[in-house]
Amino acid sequence: MKNFKFKSVFVVLFLATVLISCSNDDDKPSGPNPVVKVASVTEITGPATGKINEELSYDITFVADNACAEFSKFSETYINDVKGLQVEVKDPSEVCTLQVPNPKKTVYKFKSAVKGTFEFKFKKSDKEFVTKKVVIE
Repeated sequence: MKNFKFKSVFVVLFLATVLISCSNDDDKPSGPNPVVKVASVTEITGPATGKINEELSYDITFVADNACAEFSKFSETYINDVKGLQVEVKDPSEVCTLQVPNPKKTVYKFKSAVKGTFEFKFKKSDKEFVTKKVVIE
């Protein structure tokens, strides 16, 4: 009987050691982290007028440093204390084989609850914005 208890305890300890010592596959690195950069906006197209609480869509054309970059988000920026928006792109940290960047487009949506004239400013360069005015009636 003592022999059976000893073997049972030994088997349980052995199995516990094997299960605890297994490697965790979740700890593998998930690949390179993309680099976030600012792209240059070249054009804003969309309606010049709209109505209260109507969602308007504007096509924002931008050019990144290389062709591998993809749109990430819009963020606020300032040029000489003038507030505007900029287009951020995610650029893979690996080497991009497509070096010639083509213009890309994304959509900016705007909705106003009040009447008035609004002006969108998107960063074109470190010194200049591309602007678009919209009148909400």
